[in-house]
Amino acid sequence: MYDLAIAWDWIAFSVRWLHVITAMAWIGASFYFIALDLMLKPGDHLPEGTSGEEWEVHGGGFYHTTKYLVAPARMPEHLTWHKWQSYSTWLSGAALLMIVYWVSGELYLLDPGRADLSLWQGILISAGSLTIGWIAYDFMCKSRLSDQPTILMLLLFVILVAMSWGYNQIFTGRAALLHLGAFTATIMTANVFFQIMPNQRIVVEDLKAGRTPDAKYGKIAKVRSTHNNYLTLPVVFLMLSNHYPLSFATEYAWIIASLIFLTGVTIRHYFNTLHKTGTGHHLTWAVTVLLMVVIAWLSSVRPTDTLEEAEARALTAHEQKIASAEGFDEAFDVVLGNCSMCHAREPFWDGIRWAPKGVLLETRGDVARNVDQIYLHAGISNAMPPPNAITTMTAENRNTIIAWVRNVRAD
Repeated sequence: MYDLAIAWDWIAFSVRWLHVITAMAWIGASFYFIALDLMLKPGDHLPEGTSGEEWEVHGGGFYHTTKYLVAPARMPEHLTWHKWQSYSTWLSGAALLMIVYWVSGELYLLDPGRADLSLWQGILISAGSLTIGWIAYDFMCKSRLSDQPTILMLLLFVILVAMSWGYNQIFTGRAALLHLGAFTATIMTANVFFQIMPNQRIVVEDLKAGRTPDAKYGKIAKVRSTHNNYLTLPVVFLMLSNHYPLSFATEYAWIIASLIFLTGVTIRHYFNTLHKTGTGHHLTWAVTVLLMVVIAWLSSVRPTDTLEEAEARALTAHEQKIASAEGFDEAFDVVLGNCSMCHAREPFWDGIRWAPKGVLLETRGDVARNVDQIYLHAGISNAMPPPNAITTMTAENRNTIIAWVRNVRAD
């Protein structure tokens, strides 16, 4: 039965839930240790080789933390590793990307109005770009640029801007921003897996063998960890962007995504400075607000695609198959009469200026492309349209949609 679509949607929901949970754990740990590192206070009473200590109170108890610049004199009996937060976040994110953007690539990944790609080509670009991003970044970090961290970060920003533009030329606006987030998150997790953890293992093995650990391994890990710290907030924004069409369904979405990386730097710089000195640079908030004002203004520029151009565009083979199924014409009329007033390139429902979630339901291609979402939201459930807004969406109309979709799957 086509109701397997329900099970698949719940799988996607469950993986998304897992991804959010693991991301909270990773981001929380990352921000905590960055703040802790910056708040450390030196003291003459501290053991040799330490850089400072910090006292904290939380949950009814006091905590006393001491940091060793390289390693303690001997291996402690108990050692907690902070790595699985990062690994599980990336693995669950990769699974979610495959579930949503690869399996449902005809809807969420490919935009025939931007690039004429088959699904397998889109998937190849999706996976390949994430790998290439890490290789390029890692090469820069291992070059002489590592001695010039500011230039290194500026070059990384240039790469991110280029990828933002490139994704926007190929994929849907939603997929473009999501992939830019995945591109950045892959760099962050690869930093943990290929650099931070291996370097820490070397230090641990030296301690076990009675050797004096080399300080360079800790310094390399610290640089990569700092990069992750500044990239975290933009990644969170990009992962949330698919819920807000003003971020991805506009003419300058790639510029919006690029500017978000600058806001990530300004916000984190404030808090990093605050934790280190006790006071932050308040000017960074003015810069952040200015950037967000520019972003809001850019989001007001609508895409150039018009209804006339969309209607004139030939259906893809995938869309043609769905539109030729028995019952499509009847279902199409139901969608036009109950959904298209909001889900339009220029909505004419009072108070709505942008199609909710960027979903367009005006043309035969639009409806065919969104078959799964129409089935789930307006067929087997009454999520759409809102019952207090549209009263003409009867049970008979929903059954018309269900019958059409099941005919699609029966062909």
